[in-house]
Amino acid sequence: MQKEGQYKKLFADFNKLNILIIGDVMVDSYLWGKVERISPEAPIPIVALRKREHRMGGAANVAMNIRSLGANPILCSVIGTDEKGDQFLELMKKEKIEDVGIVRSTRRITTTKFRIFGNAFQMLRVDEEMDKDLAQGDYLTLIRVIDQIMGKVKIDCIIFQDYDKGVITSKLIREVVKRAKASNIPVTVDPKKKNFMAYHQVTLFKPNMKEMKEGLAMDIDLADQASVRQAAQKVCALLDCQYVLTTMSEKGVMISTKDQLDEPDIFIPAHMRMISDVSGAGDTVISVASLCLALKRTPYEIAFISNLAGGLVCEEVGVVPINKEKLLREVQELLH
Repeated sequence: MQKEGQYKKLFADFNKLNILIIGDVMVDSYLWGKVERISPEAPIPIVALRKREHRMGGAANVAMNIRSLGANPILCSVIGTDEKGDQFLELMKKEKIEDVGIVRSTRRITTTKFRIFGNAFQMLRVDEEMDKDLAQGDYLTLIRVIDQIMGKVKIDCIIFQDYDKGVITSKLIREVVKRAKASNIPVTVDPKKKNFMAYHQVTLFKPNMKEMKEGLAMDIDLADQASVRQAAQKVCALLDCQYVLTTMSEKGVMISTKDQLDEPDIFIPAHMRMISDVSGAGDTVISVASLCLALKRTPYEIAFISNLAGGLVCEEVGVVPINKEKLLREVQELLH
């Protein structure tokens, strides 16, 4: 009963946190329809459109998760001055997330992912995007906005949510990490390939197995914990980071620490679930891990709770934020 109360307090304390999220944002556009015939033009199904739905995606999904968990998300990114950019800002307004950190640029388009569903099954995805690094002018505007926010608000954790679309650059990483260290703010990262080795001296680094293999350019046997452990420790050493939280899909997660003598690697298996869609699970894992880290929870708790959260959102169709109450119930049941 004591531990149940402890975790209830932990989740209540999420509400006190301000989380700065930096990364690539996008519009997730869902087209739902029915398939009853094959096209006479090509051997492909015809989807008769029944419903359109637009959601915030990419780093914005991290903001949605942070907000769903009760904390205050401050989202920083660059979008276009196009129609999809207008739509993105409308979605932020609808979700009651402030747009103080959003920069609009005539040099970029707003990333949009179109997912087409026929008879409840995803049949196709179409991406409209650009992945060039920010122009110097856009970079300077973004770093100025970040500085303004950090000067006005007490930030409890900074999350880099990287989708390789160009908003996060090695220079931006260096400048933000320098500012975070000066203010004693933990920094967490959900990486992609391009900047994988640029995140020096961050607090927590969360790669999945694909990102780990690509980032290290080495083969890793997912079935062999020793192989995963070796790769994680290599990342820890190369980046000089405190924690590496490796997500291994259906195998679970492993958290590795810089000081192996004090904190040996901890492996946590995944829980059996009815998986509907893995989209956005990584966003949820980094969100929960960041809040737990900001509240100075143990490596085991960080890994265990974020692993549970990632599994829970996989039970839903599409990219959706975590349900705080449902997650708390599972944590209380499993960690009592």
